[in-house]
Amino acid sequence: MPLNLVPHLIWWPFILLLLPVPASAHAITGSGFTSGILHPILGLDHLLAMVSVGMLSAQLGGRAILTVPAAFVSCMIIGGIMGILGIQWAWVELGITFSVILLGIALAAHGRMPVWVGLGLAGFFGIFHGHAHGVEMPEVADPLWFTLGFVTGTVAMHLTGVLMGLVGERMPGGDQWLRYLGAGISGAGAHILYQLVAPLGML
Repeated sequence: MPLNLVPHLIWWPFILLLLPVPASAHAITGSGFTSGILHPILGLDHLLAMVSVGMLSAQLGGRAILTVPAAFVSCMIIGGIMGILGIQWAWVELGITFSVILLGIALAAHGRMPVWVGLGLAGFFGIFHGHAHGVEMPEVADPLWFTLGFVTGTVAMHLTGVLMGLVGERMPGGDQWLRYLGAGISGAGAHILYQLVAPLGML
């Protein structure tokens, strides 16, 4: 295999995630830590957003590599507590979907934004994702272990995104591939948005 093809093959597993698939309802049966981990990972919109946050933090560089994912996780926990307590919040699914679209656009722009904007995006959308996790928590789940589980799953996806971003920034042409991925993620978000609003007769 030619060595110059190796860097491009790194992206193919993730590119396959961008293929149009029906949006999932994120519902996970079971209880405890394991189901908490699976909940964010098995939802395509959650997965794309979390990996995007990691890649965006790598694009921004410096302390943002830690602070941007930390803002997402912190606000996600707040949203999760709101969901567990039954605090209602309208348009949560739309908020999650728009997080995929806008984070993808931010990646396609190659992190050309102030760090505080990246922090704001991550924190704001983290609340939506956390609320969904809390509301959809199985009734039999232990709240503490389930919360620890979805936080662990989220952090793992952030770290995956950070690794992809750092590798992309350092390999020849990798920054362009990150921009292509951002455009693809945004397109996937638009597809999910269509699936949400089409049954409502809004399109």
